[in-house]
Amino acid sequence: MKTRQVLERLDAAWAAFEESYAGLSDSELLIPGVTGKWSVRDIIAHVTWWEEEALKHLPLVREGGRPPRYSVTYGGIDAFNALMTEQRRHLSLAEVLRQHDDVHARLVDYVRGAPEELFRRETRFRRRLRLDTYGHYPKHARAIREWRRRTAALGSRPSALGAAGTGNPSASGGRT
Repeated sequence: MKTRQVLERLDAAWAAFEESYAGLSDSELLIPGVTGKWSVRDIIAHVTWWEEEALKHLPLVREGGRPPRYSVTYGGIDAFNALMTEQRRHLSLAEVLRQHDDVHARLVDYVRGAPEELFRRETRFRRRLRLDTYGHYPKHARAIREWRRRTAALGSRPSALGAAGTGNPSASGGRT
């Protein structure tokens, strides 16, 4: 695999994630219950903090280091997600969307500038990138599409289902 191919995978998964919530109104993006208690806004924030984790840890991995284990530092990935959910609870939808775009642009720039040898085989660098990004986005895109199907099956727009809220999805292990 080459850098270009990794960037194509990243772009395709990103586009599918973005498409999963395209056309929803601001109020629909705030309805809880898409994944656990999370709204689409919460999922967007979640995807963003995992991209931030990639930006934080990929340079360390690139230099041969190992990031701290989430189990040791936070008590596990679910605990980390809960902490980040709480830390980002106060952000407005506009702030979440701005961070989402800014962090993703920084990530793409970083990947674009990484040495080709990091992508030629399944390196720790490529694995970390995949887990935090293009391997992660599809899970949440599917959840959003499924939520949209469920609400459509009820014969109403998602906005008729509830008020804004945030929360942590049910524990599921892995990069939720």
